[in-house]
Amino acid sequence: MSRNDVAESIRVPDAPITLSTASVYPEKVPSAFEMASWLGYDGVEVMVTLDAASQDLNVLRRLSDYHQMPIKSIHAPCLLFTQMVWGRDPWNKLMRSKEIAERLGAEVVVVHPPFRWQREYARDFEVGLARMQEETDVVFAVENMFPAKARGTELGMYAPHWDPTGYDYPHLTLDTSHTAVSGSDALEMADRYGERLRHLHLADGVGIPNKDEHLVPGRGSQPCGEILERLALQGFRGHVVLEVNTRKATSRAERIEDLAEALAFARLHLAASRTWEVSRSGEVSRQRTS
Repeated sequence: MSRNDVAESIRVPDAPITLSTASVYPEKVPSAFEMASWLGYDGVEVMVTLDAASQDLNVLRRLSDYHQMPIKSIHAPCLLFTQMVWGRDPWNKLMRSKEIAERLGAEVVVVHPPFRWQREYARDFEVGLARMQEETDVVFAVENMFPAKARGTELGMYAPHWDPTGYDYPHLTLDTSHTAVSGSDALEMADRYGERLRHLHLADGVGIPNKDEHLVPGRGSQPCGEILERLALQGFRGHVVLEVNTRKATSRAERIEDLAEALAFARLHLAASRTWEVSRSGEVSRQRTS
């Protein structure tokens, strides 16, 4: 077959690329919808924080409608600084997140493993989460975290563990800034997740202990591009969420440039080449490249 008989095409998997509202901090939730719309993201992930707009179903619906930006996922308030959002009961936080996701048409709720001092919650987490999953079509995707370290000693901050791989959670979120902090092999972790990988928090880091950097992909040491390319070849149909830190941006224009760069990186590496063989009769068949 001559070179003229083969044409190269680009195939992009059915994986929406969305923007986390955390990515525009210290700007507020409305700015995330505005920027996501300007830049051409496929939707938004709402991280529920102290920002009142992130907690308000009606405000979120209006923002989504006005900017024509679907809310694809909800990040439950699982961080240390959101301990008082929606009360102290962690199960109530998950229930509220699920209800908002259902009413907004979001497909995923991201949840962290329990803190070790949440003893009852941690003890029942695996079984309780499975019970909640049976009651909804919204996917609860447990996220990998990282250990805190003091003088080289790993401190147990999460229970049963910061790495959810070995537990019976049907859906998982892989965060590539957290793999940098924990010193994990992100590609190997993705392999261990297997078909349970439902959600990707895409960000970078250089691996500084206790520092969760969330750099724009390509600015750290994590194999962000390779993970995307591998997922594309596997036909990944989950979400790719840009969860990056733009706090050091000196202006709004610089913040927008960072978010545009992050989106361009994700789109480029999600594009997987596929060879299209064109026969003399004009019929087209396709072969996946290795």
